[in-house]
Amino acid sequence: MQQFVRAKLHGIRVTGADLNYHGSITLDPETCRRAGLDPLEFVEIWNKNSGARISTYVLYGVPGSKCCVLNGAAARTCQVGDEVIIASSTFGALDDMIASSPTVLTFGPGNEVAEELRYRVFRNERGEPDMTIEQDGGVVPIRELVG
Repeated sequence: MQQFVRAKLHGIRVTGADLNYHGSITLDPETCRRAGLDPLEFVEIWNKNSGARISTYVLYGVPGSKCCVLNGAAARTCQVGDEVIIASSTFGALDDMIASSPTVLTFGPGNEVAEELRYRVFRNERGEPDMTIEQDGGVVPIRELVG
């Protein structure tokens, strides 16, 4: 069994931090559903501004709010306006990953979705694992994304 990315929100901005709430991260359910994040699902959060890395679980907030609120102890890891990466994972064999295509959403100001990407894993002509990143049905050169 290996651990693989299942869904990812890249560059979503923190809209709030509530130290006195009972833990977790509160996200807009519309955003979560689009990416494939479920309520109470455990996620990793990486703060692009501070480098902080935490693990917590998802709570659904108000639909359409575009919220990203770190609660409880997680509130100490961020400031409003910080960009974070939120990723969920799953366990399985490589063939399980090949059968899936995780959604990656990137964000602009106001937490509007800027891009919807798909990670596609496959076996190349030698049978080795390989991947592409797809957007709007086309392949995005990985070097363009790695900049």
